[in-house]
Amino acid sequence: MKSMKILHLFLLLLSVFLVFVSCKKKVVEEEKEITLVMAEVNPAETIAGQMDQAFKQKVEELSGGKMKIDLHCSGILGDVDSVMELMLKPNSTIHIHRMSAVNMAIFGCKKSSLLSVPFTFSSKEHFWKFANSESGKKILDEPLENGLGLKGLFFGEEGFRHFFSTKKIEKVEDFEGLKVRGTNDAAMQGMLRGLKADSVAVNYADLYLALQTGRISVAEQPIANYLANHFNEVAPYMILDGHTLGVMETIITAECWDSLTEKQRNILIEAGKYASEFCRNLSQTEEDKVKAQLLKEGATITEVTDHAPWQEACSEVIKNGASVDEALYNEILSYAN
Repeated sequence: MKSMKILHLFLLLLSVFLVFVSCKKKVVEEEKEITLVMAEVNPAETIAGQMDQAFKQKVEELSGGKMKIDLHCSGILGDVDSVMELMLKPNSTIHIHRMSAVNMAIFGCKKSSLLSVPFTFSSKEHFWKFANSESGKKILDEPLENGLGLKGLFFGEEGFRHFFSTKKIEKVEDFEGLKVRGTNDAAMQGMLRGLKADSVAVNYADLYLALQTGRISVAEQPIANYLANHFNEVAPYMILDGHTLGVMETIITAECWDSLTEKQRNILIEAGKYASEFCRNLSQTEEDKVKAQLLKEGATITEVTDHAPWQEACSEVIKNGASVDEALYNEILSYAN
């Protein structure tokens, strides 16, 4: 009888020990140091690059250094196409990448294309209300749900894109017959048709010379790029029409996401929220600084107070773009209120 009690006590102690070892092993696994490689095609000093650095710092802070983000800017790991090609394969050596919504659409994320429909966002506040909503989550979750092997983590933005010109433009009617350089995507080309402008293909590297020689008289860029590339020297007029917003999506491979613990996933999500807010504040601050600098250098900036004529002129391309998912597009528009 006594031996049976000793045996029961031994078995009880053994089971407690095994549970302790199991729990300790789990904690060790959860706290194991990991390094995630992140690619960025833009330089570190850009809005995108600074947002990435904010994300990196917050991940490492929240994890106590157990999670590290190995960030590579300026396209060191390749251009968008080569990075995405690698991330879509098993065992990718790149885990996280900051993408534009336009490029996400090119790689099969149809809902992301809604974010590039002309005159969708009436203000940055409108965009950020959407980005922090359930509607925004639908777009971030799309690549995982459609089997692309990627998951959206958080949004960012690089500011609105505006037209600039060699002669002053004040209204929609002023575009008729003008030679305009725009991106070669359906949304932009459709918008130029709606404005009755003539689309002219010009490589970005040749844009300054094309404006200087009169090959074109109008182009479009975010305001920070307009100043950084000195386009104001040859095209000193900018109209703040804000036809599209430079929306960014930071993504992670599904394979990497699935390998993380719940604690690690939550750290990435929290760091993403922090990086988004950092980007929101930085984007507005940078735009205000650039406007002041442009005015100082003699540029003429025209505000657009009524977007209705612009939306009417581009109604066909807006309708076609929204048809990808009309219900979701209407949700996006609703956050303007």
